[in-house]
Amino acid sequence: MELQSPREAAAFALSLLDLTNLRDDCDNAAIENLCLRAQTPHGNSAAICIWPRFIAHARNILGPGHPVRIATVVNFPSGDLAVAEVVEETLKAVEDGADEIDLVIPYKAFIAGDEAAVTTMVEAVRAACPQSTLKVILETGEIRDMALVRRASELAIAAGADFIKTSTGKVQVNATLEAADIMLRAIRETKAKVGFKPAGGISTVADADLYLRLAESILGPNWVMPSTFRFGASSLLDDILAVLSGTTAPRAAAGY
Repeated sequence: MELQSPREAAAFALSLLDLTNLRDDCDNAAIENLCLRAQTPHGNSAAICIWPRFIAHARNILGPGHPVRIATVVNFPSGDLAVAEVVEETLKAVEDGADEIDLVIPYKAFIAGDEAAVTTMVEAVRAACPQSTLKVILETGEIRDMALVRRASELAIAAGADFIKTSTGKVQVNATLEAADIMLRAIRETKAKVGFKPAGGISTVADADLYLRLAESILGPNWVMPSTFRFGASSLLDDILAVLSGTTAPRAAAGY
């Protein structure tokens, strides 16, 4: 898809959006608002992304089989939990109604040289949610070294990731075009049927369009779709709606 205008980019970005609230002060009322925000007059976001403790509440609101999917996070945000604990988190999330699992790799262990820790974690969580979409968060802003970002991408893909994702949104450096370039090239060169999710700091349609164009340049004009590309963001929705409606919207407090 060759994007021709900000309005087209905004409409496309909406269909790819994992509308996120991972704020520490999130509560049931905020989840209710998030579910409403995800269903706009211009179409739905792809998913909402929320803390595990709110999955059942969100499922009660959205109902089974709703087109807005429910994503949640495990081993989040530190990446430091034991494999057994993360598997338990994952099983509970699926039981409560999550469609998608966003898993943080043990990136500190990986930076220290322990590649096996990544493989073991991703394989264990993949086995715990065989029917769910598994997005693997590399935390690229903490890894920093682009050669290591490439290696983490390869390990996550080989261990069963459905998507590789840049960031938790909880560290100083989150999504960057540099990391996105490395990760998208890893997907291309491994020839894997794996998607990509930039998350953290993408707040305008213009920002989003840069990532869409990068993905198209590396993986082709027909590659980007909700099954292969997501944005993890909160305030991006305000700019999307402002562009689509031709108005200027107030910026929401960031959930990412």
